[in-house]
Amino acid sequence: MDFLRPAGWEEALEAKAAHPGAVPLAGGTDVMVEINFDRRRPEHLLDLERVSELHEWETGAEYVRLGAAVPYTRIIENLRHELPGLAMAARTVGSPQIRNRGSVGGNLGAASPAGDAHPALLSAGSRIEAASVRGSRLIPVEDFFTGVKRNALAADELIRAVHIKRATGPQQFSKVGTRNAMVIAVCAFGIALHPDTRTVRTGIGSAAPTPVRARVAEDFLNAELGDGGFWESGRPLPPAAARQFGELAAGACNPIDDARGTAAYRRHAVSVMARRTLGWAWESYRGHRPAQRGDRPCG
Repeated sequence: MDFLRPAGWEEALEAKAAHPGAVPLAGGTDVMVEINFDRRRPEHLLDLERVSELHEWETGAEYVRLGAAVPYTRIIENLRHELPGLAMAARTVGSPQIRNRGSVGGNLGAASPAGDAHPALLSAGSRIEAASVRGSRLIPVEDFFTGVKRNALAADELIRAVHIKRATGPQQFSKVGTRNAMVIAVCAFGIALHPDTRTVRTGIGSAAPTPVRARVAEDFLNAELGDGGFWESGRPLPPAAARQFGELAAGACNPIDDARGTAAYRRHAVSVMARRTLGWAWESYRGHRPAQRGDRPCG
């Protein structure tokens, strides 16, 4: 196994072009496990630790551009207001040592259906910046996952950054596992309210061959909130609407039975998580939304 250690981004792209089978290594929290257990034996490892720009982020008016190697700890400490759903998911990733090394870029590269960052990226609205010596492109996160542990990257491409929409409303993340962290998710659910566009987005993990959005559930809730004037009034959501949202979210799943849980349990858990996270997010929206004309004054 050859070890490639580029000093900068352009050199990294050249190395990847010369060795398309080279496996990128940043935090190493997934790759080294596979190597140590002899599940993978690549001819080349491409160490990206010295590529400084991959460890940086920029906060714009609409999006946060998150370098592919920014560790989860930095997201928790520095971006919890801009990316609250992702920060919540980051807190459930492994141990402190893993959170200090693991990154969203690495999570995306592994493309595991159980990746903790994926539901938050789907619900927030994200694009993956992929680059090669041929140029760069932005891939909508919905199109990035192509199968179990497969993604849309070409053989000569590397993930440079993730562009994640800044929160304009409450976001929530929930994960079912044998404990809160240091465990692979049995299933996970993310939700983001987008008051600027009067829409709701979702993300589901570990309940289908790829991370998915619950699009039918989103359409139902968007119509319910819009037609009922809930965005403007901030009224409590009817329990029946929350239950229907949960049932539709479960319908988006295509899980399997495995050692961590049955397909039936995963569907049920997603339904419960969808209903609960919607309730938490909506109550937060009601408590923090800007005052509207016609609102009754408090006190």
